[in-house]
Amino acid sequence: MSFKLTRRAALTGAAALPAAAGLPLLAAAASPTPPAAQARSFQLGEMRVTTLLDASAMREEPKGMFAKAASDEEFAQLSAENFVPADRVQMYFTPVLAEAGGEKVLFDTGLGQGGLPKALAAAGVTPDQITTVVITHMHPDHIGGLMADGAPMFPNARYVTGSAEYNFWSKMEAGNRVGDLVAKNVTPLAQKMSFLDDGGSVISGITAVAAQGHTPGHMGYMLESAGQQIMLTADLANHYVWSFARPDWAFSFDADGAAAAASRRRILGMLAADRVPMIGYHMPFPAAGFVESRGEGFRYVPVSYQMMG
Repeated sequence: MSFKLTRRAALTGAAALPAAAGLPLLAAAASPTPPAAQARSFQLGEMRVTTLLDASAMREEPKGMFAKAASDEEFAQLSAENFVPADRVQMYFTPVLAEAGGEKVLFDTGLGQGGLPKALAAAGVTPDQITTVVITHMHPDHIGGLMADGAPMFPNARYVTGSAEYNFWSKMEAGNRVGDLVAKNVTPLAQKMSFLDDGGSVISGITAVAAQGHTPGHMGYMLESAGQQIMLTADLANHYVWSFARPDWAFSFDADGAAAAASRRRILGMLAADRVPMIGYHMPFPAAGFVESRGEGFRYVPVSYQMMG
């Protein structure tokens, strides 16, 4: 594979994120946060792919999120073996932009706290230039940036999401936190929305891959151009150590822990066997890397210079 990775920009100046901005992942956010708007681009055949750092935040006591059923000793040992603290975790929120054939396809929209427009600007793109917005699933940290002051953030875009995902959240009764945000940010766009199932195509070279479990209709996307591939795994795995080394550990925000674990094993196993790189929404920025089979689990290998020309 021949990838060309470039750093387009890094804008400094981060602000503490309010606890209500997204999922409870941010409830114990601590400052200082890393730069809140960055963009990294690389070339996938004839497709340009850019990861966009919408936000980052520190959360304490991660065991309850990532390994509730594990013993304290096992969690501490695995963390120590991989040089990460067991008492805190840095979370990242990374939408992705794919550009090909005149199309600008944005995957997910972040928390809606202003980070994504800055990251897009760093990549030389304005919201009105986005032609398609793809929602991998409808948790608040993925749909928070769809609207701004009651108006669509991406006024010229069409919208794509999984049919099972939309059907589940759009039927929630008022008072459900995620359902209420879907009603506010997603439902007003439904007339401009297309619904995909496993294997559906967004545009030529972008294919939906079912990855249910984290939510009922959670979807990943395979990007392919000129024989090169990279997979956007969204929230399939939410930490680069714990979710890979112990793919069967339940993540507290997975709707169906068993289904999520099965999806993790299936897709991470495929990526490892086929040596296909991935971009994960919550991986350390720039959120791109490779997957290696290791023991009964996997190891995430962050990109360094492999994708440079």
